[in-house]
Amino acid sequence: MHKDMPVSNSQRGKRKTGETIKAFARFLVSVKKYRGWLILSIILAVGSATLGIFIPKILGDMTNIAVDTYPNIDFGTIIGKVWLVVGLFVGSAILNYAQAYILTVVTAKYTRGLRNQIVDKISRLPISYFDKHQYGDTLSRMTNDIDVIATSMSQEIADVSLSITTLVGVMVIMLTISVPLSLISFVVVPISVIVVGKIMGHAQKYFVERQSTLGILNSAIEEDYAGQIIIKSNSHEAASLESFNNTNERLNKITMKAQFLSSLSFPVTHIFTNLGYVVVAVLGGIFTINGQITIGALQAFIQYVSRFNRPITEVASTTATIQGLIASSERIFEFLNEPEEEPDPVPAKTIEKVQGEVEFHNVNFSYVEGKPIIRNFSVKVKPGMNVAIVGPTGAGKTTIINLLMRFYDPTSGYITIDDVPTREMKRADVRKLFGMVLQDTWLFSGTVEENLKYGNQAATFADIVRAAKSSNVHHVIEALPKTYHSEISEDSDNISAGEKQLITIARAMVVNPPMMILDEATSNVDTRTEQLIQNSFEKLTHGRTSFVIAHRLSTIRNADLILVMRDGEIVEQGNHAELLKADGFYAELYNSQFAEN
Repeated sequence: MHKDMPVSNSQRGKRKTGETIKAFARFLVSVKKYRGWLILSIILAVGSATLGIFIPKILGDMTNIAVDTYPNIDFGTIIGKVWLVVGLFVGSAILNYAQAYILTVVTAKYTRGLRNQIVDKISRLPISYFDKHQYGDTLSRMTNDIDVIATSMSQEIADVSLSITTLVGVMVIMLTISVPLSLISFVVVPISVIVVGKIMGHAQKYFVERQSTLGILNSAIEEDYAGQIIIKSNSHEAASLESFNNTNERLNKITMKAQFLSSLSFPVTHIFTNLGYVVVAVLGGIFTINGQITIGALQAFIQYVSRFNRPITEVASTTATIQGLIASSERIFEFLNEPEEEPDPVPAKTIEKVQGEVEFHNVNFSYVEGKPIIRNFSVKVKPGMNVAIVGPTGAGKTTIINLLMRFYDPTSGYITIDDVPTREMKRADVRKLFGMVLQDTWLFSGTVEENLKYGNQAATFADIVRAAKSSNVHHVIEALPKTYHSEISEDSDNISAGEKQLITIARAMVVNPPMMILDEATSNVDTRTEQLIQNSFEKLTHGRTSFVIAHRLSTIRNADLILVMRDGEIVEQGNHAELLKADGFYAELYNSQFAEN
């Protein structure tokens, strides 16, 4: 998070039915690429269910054959039907395996594509998004929500297809056996569907809230893990644990409510279907005694009643998974719909040979409308000047750098580099003009050499060593087990915080940019190392325009121009000697630091 912007957590409100439908529709559109395979999978599932539907009818026929030919039972015909039943079982199993395999492959490819979309989306989001949203919540969408979708796709598409096919097929055969008994079985369906629908309507909001709370919990875990030193040094363990427990308990309660309501669908459906089953058994016995239906037909019908009830209960039991699918789809597509950076101008202007003249033309900026951070900021920086920006916390120093790098654009006014407005250039082209070293070090998992080449993949090993020597980190790297091929990361414990900062400075030197930016770049090093960095930085910036943000005013005494900021405005400007002689705000800041030192 940058220093000047107040941070606010993203709040998720209740999802309306219309939004839920849109999310599900978006999900259906997103799987269009795999429509052919999904249709094939559904056809195979339908085929598997269809083969299984005829088995009770054949078993009923076998019973009728045994009854009709008793005592000289026609075992030849019965055995023939047994082989037919075995064939149907095997065929159904093969088709079921084939559709399951296809769905597994499709699900893997689809979720891989979703993750790629999310990562690609991240690269197109403005910096303002990351200022307003928690890292853990975005991570949760990439992991938990996509896993929910993967599980739902791989299981529920086939299950629903099987259930619907079985339901329709069984209904047709039941009607051919006995219309009165079929009507008794059918009447319970709309009643149970209505009741379950009401229950699921209440459950949906809890599924959405569960996924949102899970994202908040992940953010809390990530923050607590990364901030253990701060937590322990401030004896904040108990408060952090209490906050985590509160969020965790909230997640637990929401999950229990969601699962309780969704779990009601099965017993409610089971009650209605079993009532119908009892009535069919009683009336079926009466019909058999009266000769209205054969024993084999009744046996088949009772099996069909069981099969008729099963898909209804199965569909009811899958509603919880489907609710989770919809909730996760909402969160993922909500993220994919986030506003992106404004497109670069076409055609975009370029700077053929960079001189390094930078000018702010009456720039105004605010992160939140009505709360200006930068007011009427105008300054002209000549090529090769070393410009220091100083001021109290919240004065707008880092915001100036954000505007210069086009992480944000001014609310009004504009910035030019060599008389070319940065708004009329591609963001990437603007950022390539600067090497940047931040207060917070960032190293990725990889070798020292890979980290140093991060901004300039064409750099030679000699370039890397030269930069390391200039930033006084070569001897540190040489002391590592594999020197420049040693594995490091942000969490490496064999490199100190100051040494990590030296590596990031060397990385900026490898880029060899026309201009440089240092944002509190020496804050994590000791005085001796700081002086070494200052010496090497002076060599690096010689003849290049550079901007330095520093709280230690002793480090910028040699700056060509010092901009003194307060409340988003330049209150003083000049070199160190001129500002001390003026005995104004800068002199007050400098003398207070000198007194402290």
